[in-house]
Amino acid sequence: MPLGAVPTPEGINFAIFSRHAEQVNLLLFKTGKGPKCAEIFLDPEINRTGDIWHILVHDMNPDLRYGYRMIGPYDPAVSGLFFSGDNILLDPYVRAVTGCTKWGAKYIRRGVMDADSLFRRRGCIVCDHFDWEGDRPLNIPLQDSIIYEMHVRGFSRHDSSNVKHPGTYEAIIEKIPYLRELGITAVELMPVTEFDENENVRIDPRTGERLKNFWGYSPLAFFAPKAAYAVKGRNGNQVREFKEMVKALHKAGIEVILDVVFNHTAEGGADGPVYNFRGIDNTIYYLLDSQTREYLNFSGCGNTCNCNHPLMRNFIMDCLRYWVIEMHVDGFRFDLASILGRDPKGEVLSNPPMVEQIAEDPVLARTKIIAEAWDAAGLYQVGSFSPHPRWAEWNGRFRDDVRSFMCGHGDTISALATRLAGSSDLYQSSSKRPFNSINFVTSHDGFTLYDLVSYNRKHNLRNGEDDRDGDNHNISWNSGVEGETGNPGIGKLRVRRIKTFAMILFLSQGTPMFTAGDEFGRSQQGNNNAYCQDNEISWLDWRLAEKNRGLLRFFRLLISLRKKHRVFRRCDFFRGQHSFEEIRWQSLKPGRQDWSPDCHVLGFFLDGRAVEGKGNDDFFVMLNGGDDKALFTLPEAAPGRRWRRIVDTASEYPGDIVKEDEAEVVRKKQISVPSMGGVVLIASKRSPAPHIRPFGPA
Repeated sequence: MPLGAVPTPEGINFAIFSRHAEQVNLLLFKTGKGPKCAEIFLDPEINRTGDIWHILVHDMNPDLRYGYRMIGPYDPAVSGLFFSGDNILLDPYVRAVTGCTKWGAKYIRRGVMDADSLFRRRGCIVCDHFDWEGDRPLNIPLQDSIIYEMHVRGFSRHDSSNVKHPGTYEAIIEKIPYLRELGITAVELMPVTEFDENENVRIDPRTGERLKNFWGYSPLAFFAPKAAYAVKGRNGNQVREFKEMVKALHKAGIEVILDVVFNHTAEGGADGPVYNFRGIDNTIYYLLDSQTREYLNFSGCGNTCNCNHPLMRNFIMDCLRYWVIEMHVDGFRFDLASILGRDPKGEVLSNPPMVEQIAEDPVLARTKIIAEAWDAAGLYQVGSFSPHPRWAEWNGRFRDDVRSFMCGHGDTISALATRLAGSSDLYQSSSKRPFNSINFVTSHDGFTLYDLVSYNRKHNLRNGEDDRDGDNHNISWNSGVEGETGNPGIGKLRVRRIKTFAMILFLSQGTPMFTAGDEFGRSQQGNNNAYCQDNEISWLDWRLAEKNRGLLRFFRLLISLRKKHRVFRRCDFFRGQHSFEEIRWQSLKPGRQDWSPDCHVLGFFLDGRAVEGKGNDDFFVMLNGGDDKALFTLPEAAPGRRWRRIVDTASEYPGDIVKEDEAEVVRKKQISVPSMGGVVLIASKRSPAPHIRPFGPA
């Protein structure tokens, strides 16, 4: 122990688990050469302790590559075992993988023909002595976090990114000044563990080019950072470059959250490739039908990991600890996390050991753990994934309810108010907090924010599946015309709706998350499942940051507003424990609420006295999801305070959002809010600058 290839003072210790293998051989290869230079047969009497096969190799050159050959029964239909001496297997604990250092390039080893091995990539032995320069976890409280979801390659691959090495970890370092100015506190990186981007066999019908696995939700090596995301991804250098990125982000006050995929692997179904788990111990690592021995597929990707088997639990915990201890990451978002709660038969457990173990692990005690609380088989656990207070969840209900309101659907006001207040219906009964709700309107999976207001339906023909892939339930509205248009009225409506979406997201109780590029209007041309598009559909066009600089400024100042005022970042739900109401709801007039299905407007007053500290500002927020303008009557400001307008999503740049000391005083008792618009007022004891013109008539 530990498992993997571990340098020690005596040599390199190799250790791997297999319960059912009858013979295990360690294969060693010289760098860049095809044929093996050694094959060491592990003696079951000497080199096996329980189910761990191990050997210490003295005086070994750590530049050698390694793999395993496992021999045993091949009987998929009866025993479920998949052993074959023809396969050279990758160590599940490998820290770095050879080959595919250049994105998209086919990996060909010199001296190796296709028939010689079903898998050519080898394991690297990582002897990494990295100087962290005192780097420590930032431990930013979740209630103070603002999460920015990004794809490492897509974030900077476009020529307009103006970075030295587009599509790499290093490019993220170059973009840190942008991230700091934007104001986010964490990047959530889509999968960075090793995967094969060339596994997709479909063709883009428009270009005739072969598509990629761009997103990377097909893990090949769970401990190994993606080599093609490094500038020099050879000889384990990808590990160093990943660490350099984390260290630089931490110095800038930005945390790193990894999107991890423990629900399935790249080996797919029975007809898929054999990389590691299948050839090491198929019945341990995967869920199999007890009668047919076919793979149970709750992931939608051909196989499902047996997450609550003790050996798989150990593997997952070892992996998470490695990324925290050795790579200094700050948290994890668990893809299709509901699979973590299924037993070996696929049944849903009431108290899954895996889910509890992650929450209770002492090494992970201060990391962020976020569940995508559903799976591909229809299990939906938003609000019920785990009672443990450490688990946060992607709140799909927030996404859907806010989208419904901003599409003008009926019977949305009650649900919208619940989401704005932190989703107490989902989290309060289990003693969780508002910040356990990861609020989002868009993510990598679905429309971008611009496309959400520009398309009624998906446009996925270029994915090569005849538009069958991707969700048909987008809860979107194209604002009057499908796709691009030169109509200035529709263009203004779309921008207004984007701003109102953002206003709702950042001023709601809970932890906001948004997708890279939404802040300057990135489009995927209506593609809502761009998993295979390694091109300008998925790449951020940084020219939009200048073209739509007003929208980008709106996001920056809105994030700053949230960070400045704790009233938007409560740790507790609204309970009314004070002599005043912490939040006061209204429709068009103070004291009058309308929760009817026909209502499309909502206003709410946030009392600054409800948060710690003196002199906290009050806020009044107005939202109109209807077709016509709405005339709101304002509540009385507290004695000695006056309402000032700081946000108006219907106004054009720069009047759409202003700094507090530049805000206009509202002289009238009523304000008109246009269709799909939103307005925010602030009341404090501070007086506005004397040169500011008062806010005009309603």
